[in-house]
Amino acid sequence: MTEIAFLLNGTPLRLSDQPPTRTLLDYLRETAGLCGTKEGCNEGDCGACTVMVTDANGPKALNACILFLPQLHGKSVRTVEGIAGPQGELHPVQSEMITHHGSQCGFCTPGFIVSMATNHANGRTDHDTTLAGNLCRCTGYAPIIRAATAAESAPVPAWMTTDSEIPFAQISSGGEAAGRGGQTAPQNSSQKNFSALRPTTSDDLADWYLQNPDATLIAGATDVGLWVTKQLRDLPKPVFLGGITDLQQIERAGGQLHIGAGVTIAALREAIAPHHPSFAELLRRYASEQVRNAATIGGNIANGSPIGDGPPALISLGATLHLRRGDTLRAIPLEDFFLDYRKQDRQPGEFVAGISIPAQAPALRCYKITKRFDQDISAVCGCFNITLDAGRVTAARIAFGGMAGIPKRARAVETALLGQPLTPETLATARAAFASDFQPLSDMRASAAYRLTTAQNLLTRYVHDLSGAPVNVLELDA
Repeated sequence: MTEIAFLLNGTPLRLSDQPPTRTLLDYLRETAGLCGTKEGCNEGDCGACTVMVTDANGPKALNACILFLPQLHGKSVRTVEGIAGPQGELHPVQSEMITHHGSQCGFCTPGFIVSMATNHANGRTDHDTTLAGNLCRCTGYAPIIRAATAAESAPVPAWMTTDSEIPFAQISSGGEAAGRGGQTAPQNSSQKNFSALRPTTSDDLADWYLQNPDATLIAGATDVGLWVTKQLRDLPKPVFLGGITDLQQIERAGGQLHIGAGVTIAALREAIAPHHPSFAELLRRYASEQVRNAATIGGNIANGSPIGDGPPALISLGATLHLRRGDTLRAIPLEDFFLDYRKQDRQPGEFVAGISIPAQAPALRCYKITKRFDQDISAVCGCFNITLDAGRVTAARIAFGGMAGIPKRARAVETALLGQPLTPETLATARAAFASDFQPLSDMRASAAYRLTTAQNLLTRYVHDLSGAPVNVLELDA
């Protein structure tokens, strides 16, 4: 195992004796003796294990239960024990939680405190969004939201600003900042092993993965983490992609947005909001703030889940997927990547490098149907992108998740719409065509009949949406 260097509540640590798939939560509670961070669901859903992780891009809230230690290399971690000041001074969010009676049993409170402190450091005031990944079952959210709101105007405590002054490059390289105290690794770690575990360029990854096609590629670990915590799987040759900065870029050229596979959902949401606001709103409901801060769009695609929220929107945009195997680059339409349930058109040693989408698509609309509004998996996710000229449909791209074993285009529906005006008669014909495109399954989230009827209704909703009628449940009054 190669060395991992990071700061934990301001104390430099250099670890060389930890399994690569040991979670931060286990390390905190079992080795570091920091038990304020709680284990609730152990799958990234409840937020009881939330920690603040700071790097050169600033602080963000992450779930420690599905965060592997190598992902922390060169970063700074604060647990709830590190939110108060060095002399026991309370952080403003802690003081306001007391004032507003924001805690009862207290199990969820450490996670809330860390999320609130992270948001406070970032100047975030959209508390309903940022705290949706922290679950409370006894206090209720009203006093917690009041506490977060009351703390907004308080200055960020001085001790919370020191992490942003850390020279992260020195920590990563084992320089002076990483060597002041803490645990020290043996000086026999080979540079070759270091590169294999945490490559820093896509070229390094391509060379190594071509020789090790049985390796497990780990970006955000929001799905792979559950393979370890829930399925108790041993992962062969885990390689961590978080240090590959050239896969974390978003570039605009020639009317296209090229999005690197390593771009997080949170970063993608922010970047595309001016271009595709409906897609960005869909991503706001992608899991929780903690998950969005870790999960990547490349992982969302490569995972191949039939209920992943990214692919339907991307397919409806006509996205091109970029794959790499060694020095060979390949580009294919995204819809062609998904062959069957959990089966993709990806060769051994080939990985998702990025995706390209049009920079503009004014008619794109994305609809996510779930049992609860926040932090839920789609029963049906439908995305529509229709072009009208002189009142008639000249182009149509419609894609769904949750309706088949793969994210899939509604080609029969598209054909029924092409060349037609969006009249009730056209919609009736198109609605009937859904049965030709999809034969959905029944499961715990929805029945097959519900899914088919909902998909048909979403087409009607889309037409109303294009006309300017309010269709968002958050915009409608009873």
